Amino acid sequence: MNGKNNIAIGFLTMGFFMAYGFLLIYLRDFAPGKAEWVNAYSLGKHFETRLAHVHGNLFAFLNILIGFLLLHFKDKLRHAKRISWLALTGLLMPVGILSEVYFGLPPALVLIGALAMTTSVIWLGMSFYKMNQLNA
Repeated sequence: MNGKNNIAIGFLTMGFFMAYGFLLIYLRDFAPGKAEWVNAYSLGKHFETRLAHVHGNLFAFLNILIGFLLLHFKDKLRHAKRISWLALTGLLMPVGILSEVYFGLPPALVLIGALAMTTSVIWLGMSFYKMNQLNA
């Protein structure tokens, strides 16, 4: 199962953040008060919501890619399950940004998600680097 969940959850997360992008377009172009929204382009909630949208799609794509690689190289990689869980935990970052914007929660989820995703990417990179050395 290492990797399969990353792919499935990655696609579902990407779909959510793509739909969220449509909400942002609505707020920018069609919603009442759109002028205020546009004027706050690089400030406050507007900036934070764009960060969540971009990082949500990036981290979703990373989960799809990591999941594919874990499935394809499962017999050659050590710690695949841990890398898989760290990548999934990384999705807490964009969710954490949204929880800050909409619920005023502290940025703990953002930090946990960012550290988890960064660790999973570095760990997987090091695993691939060592793979040639181990299997040579």
